[in-house]
Amino acid sequence: MIWENLKDTLVQTDLMAENEQEIFEQLGGVLVSEGCCKESYVSALSEREKVYPTGILAGDIGVAIPHTDPCYVETTGIAIGVLKEPVSFFQMGTNPKENVKVPVKFVMMLAIAGKQHLEVLQRAILLIQDAEVLKMLVNAGNPEEIIQIIKNKEDSL
Repeated sequence: MIWENLKDTLVQTDLMAENEQEIFEQLGGVLVSEGCCKESYVSALSEREKVYPTGILAGDIGVAIPHTDPCYVETTGIAIGVLKEPVSFFQMGTNPKENVKVPVKFVMMLAIAGKQHLEVLQRAILLIQDAEVLKMLVNAGNPEEIIQIIKNKEDSL
């Protein structure tokens, strides 16, 4: 379950960033400082994003699910950021040279240890495919509310 890997220190509801690198540094930095990831996690996010973009247009809301290989992870953690202003990410499934961008408002950064990686990624995709849940997440006022919304959705799956 995603909600079991969330804590309020890893959730930011008013994230300000100019670009994806600033998002990686802010959210990834929290995962590092919380002991979830190695120092190399943030640079690994950047390198992976160049090859495998993570921007997704879910209805009318842009979402990014940046993640790395488990070798950069110490213990599972998930950081969430709701951006004050959208930040452009290249669209998942496209070559960055195609220049297809998504204006991202919601970021779910995965730091998954071991073999849970694919399962958690699949659950994240299921979560963002629910337009009503996604709207509630981007409009949530605090970290506890975001965690509760995700818990409620996962309990219904």
